[in-house]
Amino acid sequence: MCLLLTRNLKLQTKIMILVFAVVVVALLVTNWLTSRSVEIEIQKGTGRQAISIAQLVARSPIIVEGLTGEKQISELQRYAMESADATDVQFVVVLDMQGIRKAHPDPAKVGEKFVGGDEAEALAGKEYISVAKGTLGDSLRAFVPVFTANGQQVGVVVVGILLEEIKILEKDTHKALLLAILIGMLIGIIGAYLLSQNVKKTLFGLEPGAIAKRLEERNAMLESVHEGIIAVDRQGIISLVNDEALKMLGVEDSPVGKKFEDFVPNTNLMAVMEARVAELDQDQDFQGTSVIGNCLPMIVNGEVVGAISTFRDKTEVKGLAEELTGVRSYVDALRAQAHEFMNQLHVILGLVKLKSYQQLAVYINQITSEHEEEINLVAKRIEEPILAGFVLSKLSLAREKKVVMHLAEESYVPAPCDHGIVHEMVTIIGNLVENAFDAVRCTDYKEVELHMYYDEGSLYIIVSDTGEGILPEISNTLFTKGVSSKDGNRGFGLHLVERSVKYLAGEIDFESRPGEGTVFTVKIPYKIKGNQND
Repeated sequence: MCLLLTRNLKLQTKIMILVFAVVVVALLVTNWLTSRSVEIEIQKGTGRQAISIAQLVARSPIIVEGLTGEKQISELQRYAMESADATDVQFVVVLDMQGIRKAHPDPAKVGEKFVGGDEAEALAGKEYISVAKGTLGDSLRAFVPVFTANGQQVGVVVVGILLEEIKILEKDTHKALLLAILIGMLIGIIGAYLLSQNVKKTLFGLEPGAIAKRLEERNAMLESVHEGIIAVDRQGIISLVNDEALKMLGVEDSPVGKKFEDFVPNTNLMAVMEARVAELDQDQDFQGTSVIGNCLPMIVNGEVVGAISTFRDKTEVKGLAEELTGVRSYVDALRAQAHEFMNQLHVILGLVKLKSYQQLAVYINQITSEHEEEINLVAKRIEEPILAGFVLSKLSLAREKKVVMHLAEESYVPAPCDHGIVHEMVTIIGNLVENAFDAVRCTDYKEVELHMYYDEGSLYIIVSDTGEGILPEISNTLFTKGVSSKDGNRGFGLHLVERSVKYLAGEIDFESRPGEGTVFTVKIPYKIKGNQND
């Protein structure tokens, strides 16, 4: 029943009950131990006090002379009574060597045998403390022998403190301890409440069941995504990793609690935390797997508490990009050819209306011949069909934009050994040609030339234009994302070109002269089919 009630209590109530119970038990145990210790210390202290008083009285000349008969017993009795009153003890008794009282708080007891039976060792010359019952009741008694100047024992001084007085002192101490316990309990209640409030705030007011449910939901979401996810704390220690990340890292055991850099050395995760700026779409190498990663700092209440890295296999992304790029290029080619075809149809329609059939035949033969010649020229110089089709689309687009575009006569691109390189080449050529189109947009003579050739294991891609050139102030940051000399949301093309070149382990360079144009030169490793460069 108690367990059932506990289960139904809120976390805040459980914490308060637990903390309060711990405080109460701790205080009660402390009180018991302290009480025992205080009782012992009070008795020891009282005993030391009684011994000290007895020693002072025993050394008094009045006591010594009274026991040797040099002074009257009445003086000895008076001195003993005065000593008891002055030192606030219950009695001072003086015995001779036969145990007969020579001084006593009750004068009627003087001359009688000492009661208690614990005086024998004192008569033998020893100092000690004893607890016994005398004529005045239970008392703590200090025995000190009395010696003459020549060292002869002539009696004993007994100083007594009634145990009832010690009990009163102990009760006063217990009251003080009880008050301290009550104050401690009150502080414990307040502390338990504040602690429970703090825990509740830290847990966003959620109960353990709700937290467990959300944790299960979070884990399910983490495992359902197709991206690898790794989270680290401020010191770079891994705090979270999903199965997809483990698969990409090539590890079986969870790396949680270990240094992130030990598993992923090529990362800027720590720099991202320091700079508090996210890095997106960065190429990384995870144990030989090429991935595209994002690094983002985790900021809570304005303070960086860690970072999170998400990444996906670049092969998958590349496949999607190739599909998108191919569709886009195909659409661009169809759109350009449709515009060109409509213009040609308008010319044909005009010649038909004018009944200039001879010129019509010449015109149709001309455009058919030019189109076939262009296709044959590109197909002959570029053996990769996708790349050839892409270049044809750019030639059609150039005619639509009223730009003179040439594929250099010396151009020759053999079929690649690795088909995966085609996507990167499309990215490089497409963005360089588009930049060239933009560069000549406002010039009187608009000309763009594409020159590609293969030489000793390398492919060279050269794109030149007759534009206005590159501004000197941006030449050093030309390949930085977002940097552009043109207005609008630009500055991504050359960044993508540089990324593709780096991925292919190639080189890129440019030469620009204001008012004359720009030439971009790209060199990439290129393995071809066959045995030419094996």
